[in-house]
Parts: sequence; structure tokens; C-alpha cells
Amino acid sequence: MGDADAVDNPFFARLWTRLSAREPEPIRKLRRENLVGLTGRVLEVGAGTGTNFEFYPATVSEVVAIEPERRLAVIARRAAERAAVPVTVSTDTVEQFDAGGQFDAVVCSLVLCSVDDPDSVLRQLFSILSPGGELRYLEHVASTGMRAGLQRLADATVWPRLLGNCHTHRDTERSIADAGFEVRDARREWVLPAWLPVPVGETAIGCAVRPA
Repeated sequence: MGDADAVDNPFFARLWTRLSAREPEPIRKLRRENLVGLTGRVLEVGAGTGTNFEFYPATVSEVVAIEPERRLAVIARRAAERAAVPVTVSTDTVEQFDAGGQFDAVVCSLVLCSVDDPDSVLRQLFSILSPGGELRYLEHVASTGMRAGLQRLADATVWPRLLGNCHTHRDTERSIADAGFEVRDARREWVLPAWLPVPVGETAIGCAVRPA
């Protein structure tokens, strides 16, 4: 699928490869939790180095994983070979992806912060989910207070350029609901100590459903 459409971002690819290889255990636990109970055909958006692949339950029949950064996709394909469920990695962007049918679930992990138009992407994901299908998400989200100011400053300066277009101050949960999903079981979790002066310490984890 689609190597001609691959993204070439060597700095971010090197950085993310190192970060994902040393991912904090709180994030790994949330990744695992985010995939519990999935069944059938799953679309994963923004697979990165394939960090999620080892956590998919045996009840999943197929994973189609989108990772447009060509260097990350190479590593993700190696991870796919070790996965316990069938995984195919595509280098299409999510905007260009041809679903070829509907999915039983969509997984988004630390990716909706980096797409250019999250509202449009979420409407697209809604359309390719089967009625009753689930969106499982684990995402950076907008904080409040002083950290919100730090996020706005980061987003307006170097953070997106260095971190693969990551925007830390997005109301992702509102965007999910506005796309037509019914949000369930959502909560916030700190994956880094709250006292650290970084814009991405807080995440949202949840399940949203396309109504039947």
C-alpha cells in the first residue's frame, strides 16, 4: 500500500524511534488497556514504530496500520512480523487511505494531535466504522491553567516542527463528539509527573462508539 505517498521526516523518525524504545511504563499500560476487548477488523492510525502491535488480543482478526513516515513504517513492519495477530502496514496518510470496506474498530494512539485537520479526519474515521464500531483513543489533550499557556506557547513555536506536527492544546474529546461519536468510559491520566514543565504530561483515554 502506497509508498509513493510516504512522508519523509528523518529528524522526527529518529527521535520517535528512540522515545518509543524507552516508553514510560504508564504509557505502555494505557496502550495495553486501550486495546482490551477488541475484535474483528481494526484500523490503527499513526502506528509509529508498531508499539501497539504486541498488545492486540487474539480476538482481532486483522489490523491495518497506517504510518506515513517511511522510516517509522520500516520499523513498524518488523514489529508486525512479530505480532500475534495479522498486521499490514500502509504508508498512506489517513486522509489518502482507501479503507476498502468498513472496520469493527479504529485505534488512535498519540496521533490526533499531529494531523492537520482532526475534525475532518474524525469524520472520515466515523464513516469507515461499522455501526456499533468503536474508536479507541489515547491522546494528548488540552490542559487548563498554567499548563494550557505552556501548551499554546509550545504549539506556536518549535514543538510541532520538532515533534512531527504534534499540537498539544487540542480539544480532542470535543472533536470526537462533534464527529458523531458517543463517547464512553473516558478519563484523563498523567503519564509524566504533573510538576514537570512539559506540555504533554496529560492524556485522555477512552472508547467512543458509532451509533448503530
